[in-house]
Amino acid sequence: MFAGACFDAVLFDMDGTLLTSIRTTERVWSAWALAHGLDPVVFLPTIHGVRSVETIANLGLPGVDPVAEAAAITRAEIADVDDIEAIGGAAAFLAALPAGRWAIVTSAPRLLAVRRLEAAGLPVPPVMITAEDVSRGKPAPDCFVLAAARLGVAPERCLVFEDAAAGITAAEAAGCAVAVITATHRHAVETSHRTLTDYTALQVLPSDAGISLRCFGASPAAT
Repeated sequence: MFAGACFDAVLFDMDGTLLTSIRTTERVWSAWALAHGLDPVVFLPTIHGVRSVETIANLGLPGVDPVAEAAAITRAEIADVDDIEAIGGAAAFLAALPAGRWAIVTSAPRLLAVRRLEAAGLPVPPVMITAEDVSRGKPAPDCFVLAAARLGVAPERCLVFEDAAAGITAAEAAGCAVAVITATHRHAVETSHRTLTDYTALQVLPSDAGISLRCFGASPAAT
């Protein structure tokens, strides 16, 4: 997909795409699930790539305030960043992108997103779309459409790096090109999009026409 392709901007999901937070996330959400009589093994696969408030609201638990519960979960996640690490090559890849031509589009609240980026040693970009910025989270396309607008480009001219099904669906609906990062995946990914283990095999080739990428070397999961 990268050969010959040129983009005006690059949009990144955060958790599982630029950094790994899965151990932290699953610790916090497992405790919450058990406190509400849910089986973490069944429940945890439903939380990835979706805003916390929507995950909780979709359960329809009696007497549970999704907004209050989501806020409590966010506070717990902000306090637990010991296991946060950058995905391989992410820092160098971000540094190689032209300034003002990339953004982060995450389902996390802004305070949590900033905390995790700092813990991973990654930059906080001027344009970052978080849970507070849209009324409909992923898999709705709103977040990617908004990110493209704030960068002053068309969604169809953006490349999105994602890892979760909800985010991939949102990017597709926005009309963006998609690449899938598999660093945190425990099983093979079934997707028609290009997959990459991480960013170590990618090179940025900026030009007057936009941003081009080259995949060099041998990234084990690159297809």
